[in-house]
Amino acid sequence: MTVVGSRERRLPAPPAVVRRSLAEPHQPGARPWLALTDDEVEPVVIDDGTPDRLAWRSLWPRRPDLVLAFELRAAGAETALRWTLTAVGEPPDASLTGHLRHRVNHLLWSDLRLSYGQ
Repeated sequence: MTVVGSRERRLPAPPAVVRRSLAEPHQPGARPWLALTDDEVEPVVIDDGTPDRLAWRSLWPRRPDLVLAFELRAAGAETALRWTLTAVGEPPDASLTGHLRHRVNHLLWSDLRLSYGQ
């Protein structure tokens, strides 16, 4: 397994709220935030074992071997969220790696953050 990318930042919501947003991105009553591109598919939760961890199967059908894992921890009234993207097979080339990292960063630190009013 190869780490393709990882980053940690804070989100302005408590861990339980962030976790629910990740586990149920289209939950009723929540602000929409998961806007996928044509080369992406809806996330499927594949690891939901503990309150501080969650993982999605690959969003990219051309790379089904990718896993996007999330670690959450309380940081005051906020959540410190770390995402880690791993490849089970051959790691993607530099161009695709840059695209994947950009998309995850945009989804979380822009779209999800904005859904919390920031």
